[in-house]
Amino acid sequence: MTRGLRRMLLVVLVGCGALAGAAWLAVQSLDEPLRVGSSAVRFKVPAGASFWHVAADLHARGILPSPRVWAWYARREGEAAAIKAGEYQLDPGMTPRELLGKMVRGEVVFHTFTIVDGWRAEDMLEALRHNPDVVHTLAATSKLGLMQALGEAPGPAEGQFLPETYRFESDTTDVELLRRAHQGLVQELATDWLARDPDNPLKSPEELLIMASIVEKETANPAELARIAGLYLHRLSIGMRLQADPTVIYGLGDDYDGTLHSVDLHTDGPYNTYTRTGLPPTPIALPGAAAIRATANPQQTDALYFVASDLDDGTHVFSATLAQQNAAVARYVAHQRAKAAAAGRSP
Repeated sequence: MTRGLRRMLLVVLVGCGALAGAAWLAVQSLDEPLRVGSSAVRFKVPAGASFWHVAADLHARGILPSPRVWAWYARREGEAAAIKAGEYQLDPGMTPRELLGKMVRGEVVFHTFTIVDGWRAEDMLEALRHNPDVVHTLAATSKLGLMQALGEAPGPAEGQFLPETYRFESDTTDVELLRRAHQGLVQELATDWLARDPDNPLKSPEELLIMASIVEKETANPAELARIAGLYLHRLSIGMRLQADPTVIYGLGDDYDGTLHSVDLHTDGPYNTYTRTGLPPTPIALPGAAAIRATANPQQTDALYFVASDLDDGTHVFSATLAQQNAAVARYVAHQRAKAAAAGRSP
């Protein structure tokens, strides 16, 4: 072998070794942590984006050092076209290989929005407007016309959304979220109406929803829901006025100053259940599933009255007669005065 040939062979071998080394280093980069720093970052994969576009974007942000290697690996594994659109969280220590698996499985970030039991529709809309993760499309700033905006028949929005925590992906609109909450309410109401006590005096699912909203506003104690529902349905069945303070408060709207006055109870209006017999015309809040179920299957009771107890635990004292109710009210008032005296102030 001539000296020139040996030199050429040596060059080829060195070149092959260099290429092999470079290939090995490239593959190794798939298992090296992404450059996300010490805290997680989020990254969106747009719908319809090519894998190379995703790789180039990550590289441009300084997160992915070897986009071509990552793209080559994804194509070789047959996964380049399998990634799902959405928002992903890139945690410290995550590798390109792990990120690819996450995108193929569609393990996107989920945000949450909670509708609280007993909120009014305005409260829900206000909270939704301040949620930064929702895409805001609703132009209306009140509940007026809300159902039509959701593609539903015109009607009051009060009570039409099921309180619970909703998980949603990035780019979800307020309309999409509210449609889910409305459908949740429709399904819950239909199920509970079919499973109601056969002796329940309510005549329709709409009446069930209205009564459940009153029950929801009367107690924060879940253990009392069925008993309060039974009390109000007892009143309804004997033709007694409901005399529910929350309905009067709802009717007052912005005129409610935090205290119910005697004039408020005696001023007639569609929501004043002190002056009118039967149910108010619409729900007065967004009742939760527990309140709807309790109203559909109330606890049987002879009680017609209730007042806050003197235990300061949110429970109530239930009475079958007005005399018993007056005594319970007297005990509550005495307790409140004693508390005020102990605190060094007048009640």
